[in-house]
Amino acid sequence: MLSRRPRRAGEPAAGTLLKSAHLVLGPLVAVISLGIAKTLGMPIAAAWMLATVIWVGWWWITEALPLAITSLLPFVLTPLGGILDYKEASTALGDHIIVLFMAAFMLAKAVEVSGVHRRLALNMVSLIGASNGKLIILAFMVASAVLSMWISNTAAVLALLPVALALAEVSEQRQFQRALLLGLAYSASLGGIATLIGSPPNLIFASVYENYTGDSFGFTRWMGVGFPITLIGLPLIGWWLTRGVSLSTPIALPKPDTMSSQERRVLSVFGAVVLLWVLRTEPLGGWTGWFSLPGVGDSTIALMGVLAMFIISNGKGQRLLNWDQAVDIPWGILLLFAGGMCMAEGVMASGLSEIMGAALASFTQLPLWLLVFLIGLSVSFLTEVTSNTATATLLMPILAAIAAAAELPIEVLMIPAVIACSCAFCLPIATPPNSIVFSSNRITIKEMAKEGFVLNILMAAVSAAVVLFIV
Repeated sequence: MLSRRPRRAGEPAAGTLLKSAHLVLGPLVAVISLGIAKTLGMPIAAAWMLATVIWVGWWWITEALPLAITSLLPFVLTPLGGILDYKEASTALGDHIIVLFMAAFMLAKAVEVSGVHRRLALNMVSLIGASNGKLIILAFMVASAVLSMWISNTAAVLALLPVALALAEVSEQRQFQRALLLGLAYSASLGGIATLIGSPPNLIFASVYENYTGDSFGFTRWMGVGFPITLIGLPLIGWWLTRGVSLSTPIALPKPDTMSSQERRVLSVFGAVVLLWVLRTEPLGGWTGWFSLPGVGDSTIALMGVLAMFIISNGKGQRLLNWDQAVDIPWGILLLFAGGMCMAEGVMASGLSEIMGAALASFTQLPLWLLVFLIGLSVSFLTEVTSNTATATLLMPILAAIAAAAELPIEVLMIPAVIACSCAFCLPIATPPNSIVFSSNRITIKEMAKEGFVLNILMAAVSAAVVLFIV
């Protein structure tokens, strides 16, 4: 066997060379695509926008530059191509969806700082009990899913992982250990489907939907679709992972200590925000209708919660949230959102959406249930190796155009794809929860791929059924 030559000091790594190559390939392929599109008679605006999508998409998928930096490209290329002027392009950064997610990040940061999320998770696990191996796994899955509905799935998994690893140490059954850790990761991704703020792709869908239809896809409306999928998917995933799991002896679960005043106050503020979200428009017009406040939206409520966190004392002479904590949120995700919104606006303004919709309309000749299932299945496997946020940003305008060309409600094709972005269960690199549990060195890639392959298919079927039934 030949030995590998050691890399000399200062010599670029293979990964760096590959990224450098993609830095050139992205714009090169875009320029070639522009020339071909013009030769085929495509209007110049649509051809320019197609080249922009290819360039940005290439750099997003290959991560030639950080995703957030690549997301600045649409703000440059759409004005240069005459698709949008600089004012129109810049409005994406001030979109209310950006404000909503920024506020949601800050609320989640207050929850994480207080530690109340870990307490809630442990209480849920303790409530179900520890006499049955399958029930323990299900308890962890429920706790992980509930947390990730409101905070990042990464934080949800990190809160529960130490406890899960401690239980895995106690049990000698390999199948129990594997099911516990995989269930923890998968349920965190699944919980993010349930609410509009649970996962970035959900908000990307809401933004593109509003741009296309002029109608808002709000918090309650999304929960009407996302929550049933989580509710069905959670026991389904638990059933698959726990087949054959049994414990010979009960396992003692840790008992959390008394809740602090900071935890109680953070929980009260966050609970009030969730209640205001859910009751904003329903029932009977919701509280915004009762008090004649049509200008109040989900982002308004989120910002009210953030202000409350900054104002209310934690009982120890400080506030529930301070700026040093609030500023430590993933700003790059917000740039990614804004770049995607700008690009989606350009796709529509240039006429590229209609051209792509007409070109791909033949796919809509398939039975609708099969088309929806195949979209979900394809996206779930695509996001095994790409960023789910970037994937959603690229696909939403295309799927909206295809649905419009086929005279279908655009959400029928868009929602299954968005949900599939959160249902990548095969590889450690697919999602942060997968990576975190894999880093525990108790799961092999083969084991994750074996379980995840089946679950990708099951969840594509579940999301297709729920979307077709509800939407």
